[in-house]
Amino acid sequence: MANPSPGNSITLRVAAPSSFTATSELAAAVGAAGAAITALDVTESHHETIVVDVTCNTTDDDHAGRVKDALNALDGVTVQHVSDRTFLMHLGGKLEVVPKVALRNRDDLSRAYTPGVARVCMAIAEDPAAARNLTVKRNTIAVLTDGSAVLGLGNIGPAAALPVMEGKAALFKQFANVDAWPVCLDTQDTEEIIMIAKAMAPVYGGINLEDIAAPRCFEIENRLREELDIPVFHDDQHGTAIVTLAALVNALRVVDKKLSEVKIVVSGVGAAGSAIIQLLKAQGAQHIIAAGRSGAIHSGEEYNDEHRSWIAANTNQEGFSGTLHDALKGADVFIGVSAPHVIGEEQVASMAEDAIVFAMANPTPEIDPVVASKHAAVVATGRSDFPNQINNVLAFPGFFRGLLDAGASDITPNMLVAAAEAIANRVADDELNASYIIPSVFDPHVAADVATAVANAAHANAASAL
Repeated sequence: MANPSPGNSITLRVAAPSSFTATSELAAAVGAAGAAITALDVTESHHETIVVDVTCNTTDDDHAGRVKDALNALDGVTVQHVSDRTFLMHLGGKLEVVPKVALRNRDDLSRAYTPGVARVCMAIAEDPAAARNLTVKRNTIAVLTDGSAVLGLGNIGPAAALPVMEGKAALFKQFANVDAWPVCLDTQDTEEIIMIAKAMAPVYGGINLEDIAAPRCFEIENRLREELDIPVFHDDQHGTAIVTLAALVNALRVVDKKLSEVKIVVSGVGAAGSAIIQLLKAQGAQHIIAAGRSGAIHSGEEYNDEHRSWIAANTNQEGFSGTLHDALKGADVFIGVSAPHVIGEEQVASMAEDAIVFAMANPTPEIDPVVASKHAAVVATGRSDFPNQINNVLAFPGFFRGLLDAGASDITPNMLVAAAEAIANRVADDELNASYIIPSVFDPHVAADVATAVANAAHANAASAL
């Protein structure tokens, strides 16, 4: 059974008989039903009854129903209302537009809008590059999706993807003061997506591609990077790769192994898996086997997409053609960006001594991290309720902050490596241990360090091009 999570948090408004033990009886019933209480608040008190707001974390909607039934079953207790705290947070959306300038009088209006704004428009018409300093373009990016590969939910479409894109935009603002806006397109045609992105590009200083299914996402990113003069970043690929590299650098420090020597098995060859493999290769990893649903990718087979073909040509030099489970025998590192429960305790036990397991499928990892930790020296997941959360929020806010600050027009491999090193370096030598290989997403220095590293890499690129 899954653990109760803040993502399934409810508040039950309960009427109960007024007594000294009323709240403790409510708490005991909720606990017995398997939920985790986070708050008990008495909102009304009368001679015969009290009204209590009971807030708790549950596992899913069915579990919430069982908690409600458990409280109603108590003598004299009635659940008056149940609020889903996650839905309440999303009510009316999570974003708003707030002017940066005060419009207090006619003079302000004349400068912000007509007639004064015409002078600024003409300045940009004469020098289009001026838009970067004189409009929102300087600090604004688009979070662009077609809703075809949203989280672990699949192809749910643009409207259903919007809450995720709003959340992403909120993270950009919270962690790096980047203004981001959701752009959810009602098309999954590659050419249409490219056309629309190019047509709207004048407003934005960059584009963050999000939750677009492979292999379409690869072509969209490649084409937009070629045809636009603003940076285009596919977070599912490069954000994941950056944070994975950062975590692996520190995990290898814990077990005292070298990237160039370890055997790495990657489960999942979609957008994230392909980008992780490319970045690890660029950093010197020599022994990588990637596995898809049908087993290891190897050069003895033909593949119908360029990324699998690249993986076949550039990894697995020994031509291993077996299953994921077989590949893990003697492996030093497992990196999972695939599906729940694809490996078990037996496979982790078959790995090399002091093994590293990154089970990053969300919300349910490739293996229960508690089970993996019986045999692996270092275990990480994509979840916030276990140690070592490998979370893209460590990368993308600061990465775009650096791109915007440097006025970069493209993204290069040395920027990705610089970002990964900045994240890894946030964990000091005296802090590093098997349960702390990656900084907290709330570390206030991460985004600034990443931004500085990316901006410096961008400036170095520009200097070398002269």
